[in-house]
Amino acid sequence: MLSFWEQESFIKADYIVVGGGITGLSTAIELKEKRPSARVLVLERGLFPSGASTRNAGFACFGSLTELLADRQAMGDDRALQLVEERWRGLQKLRHRLGDSRIGYHQWGGYELIREKEKDCLQQLDAVNEWLFPLFRQSVFRERQEQLAAFGFSQQRVQTLIYSPLEGQVHTGELMQALAGYARAAGVEVLTGVQVEHIAEDAAGVAVVALDPARKSEVPFRAEKVAICTNAFAPQFLPELELQPGRGQVLLTAPVADLPFRGTFHLEEGYYYFRNIGNRVMLGGGRNLDFKSETTTVLSLNNSIQQALDQLLQEVIMPGRSVAVEQRWSGIMAFGPIKEPVVHRQSSRIVVGVRLGGMGVAIGSRLAERLAALLLVD
Repeated sequence: MLSFWEQESFIKADYIVVGGGITGLSTAIELKEKRPSARVLVLERGLFPSGASTRNAGFACFGSLTELLADRQAMGDDRALQLVEERWRGLQKLRHRLGDSRIGYHQWGGYELIREKEKDCLQQLDAVNEWLFPLFRQSVFRERQEQLAAFGFSQQRVQTLIYSPLEGQVHTGELMQALAGYARAAGVEVLTGVQVEHIAEDAAGVAVVALDPARKSEVPFRAEKVAICTNAFAPQFLPELELQPGRGQVLLTAPVADLPFRGTFHLEEGYYYFRNIGNRVMLGGGRNLDFKSETTTVLSLNNSIQQALDQLLQEVIMPGRSVAVEQRWSGIMAFGPIKEPVVHRQSSRIVVGVRLGGMGVAIGSRLAERLAALLLVD
């Protein structure tokens, strides 16, 4: 049973955004900037964003050489280039909106570790740079074999490095704090710990029904229009979506004395990735070792993949050094048969923006622009 005050001041909004990650908060900001008088409410199921936005590796990237080669083959040149552009433009918008210092942004460049089985990609490096030139107006990728020894990587396991000066990294926690603060300063209301149970459209608008754990009852939020930005959790509301969750395993080392590298690093079409955080190493990936188990929304560790990450750390990244692991966790991403995100109008009052393919940092801000535009059509 709701009081008069609760009904008047809490549960009614012009727009409700379900999901308080990068895409959801950015969508709310877009709406508030374009309709300042509108009440915009974000409902987030966790105390913090629950999927990937506070659990990712903080890569400000748009795709490694081998990943982009795979995308071109799967999607064709035009669609793959459009996806790269969306990622790149999204990163620029995020940086411009929040400022590099507030999100811990460093552009130390990105590298891909090329092993014997991937050396054929070097023959296509010039062609890929030519394909990307209309967007970046410079050569994106170049070989940097001379860096192998300086970085301390195994020269028995890694043949060469491909470098991109355009890639950067962010501090994921600082980014989300800054984005939430920006949203609130713009007048967006954000409620956390709100578990939305179902969404129903009727003649008067949209009911977004959430569970109130304190009262053990349902709370019927109401809005004129709703955006669903829950990424891997969207099938709860739209089971017909072509979307599968993908869990990512991550580990973080203790501080490493004289860590010889900084930047972002990729292996095997982006299935493995690591970076420095100060003088620590964050390493993640390995989903391709056990797709079946990692197709889940359960936040837990996969011991076999974590062991594979340990092995990669000790044998390839920091061979001959004893490095302690201090933390391990996982995050939930969303994937589909193609890498393009799902952005569409579900009805005249409900829009959907999900399936970010592990690129939420890059593409979330651009997705938000499209979602807001759909919602603002009368």
